[in-house]
Amino acid sequence: MRPLLFAIALLATPALAAPALNVPSGRYAIDPAHTSVTFKISHFGLSNYTARLAKVSGEAMVDAAAVASSKLNVKIDANSVRTDYPFPDKEDFDKKIGNSAAFLNGAKFPDITFVSRSITLTGPKTAKISGDLTLRGVTKTVVLDTVLNGALNPHPMMKVPVFGISATARINRSDFGLVFPPVLGEEVTIIIESELDKADK
Repeated sequence: MRPLLFAIALLATPALAAPALNVPSGRYAIDPAHTSVTFKISHFGLSNYTARLAKVSGEAMVDAAAVASSKLNVKIDANSVRTDYPFPDKEDFDKKIGNSAAFLNGAKFPDITFVSRSITLTGPKTAKISGDLTLRGVTKTVVLDTVLNGALNPHPMMKVPVFGISATARINRSDFGLVFPPVLGEEVTIIIESELDKADK
């Protein structure tokens, strides 16, 4: 396309309107029965070792008409690691990863938290949620690449408005003081699936 025609086409294209969330504004609580937080890390470059954190709580303050103004606050129990280690009679690997100072150090820092600072809309159902992740007592800015999967108003079983999201984030373990031999990769991928139920009138 010639430059002039390209410029005319851009001017003629309507701007993408900021999306509205099809649920009422207000406080929404994370539904622990329909929420999962898993993480994976390279193991010798052979596979991505995957585990999950089983105890997650938190809430979102939703501005349905201006989604970018919404807020998210999450707390995860560092001692709730589930690795499905196949030899529990030989080692409590879940406790080792969650509790010990060499790994998540849940004995000293039992809470992993995420507090959003900004939400940047990237499409009708996508956004980047930037916030403070605190892990092992260290706080770093992390971005969640987030997809709004859908919303129900009301949910046929919960009888309240509900919306659901999927999100991923990537962090460097060494930023949080996790220093290992090169057996494990530097990058950790975090995968989140969550439904949030309206928690106020």
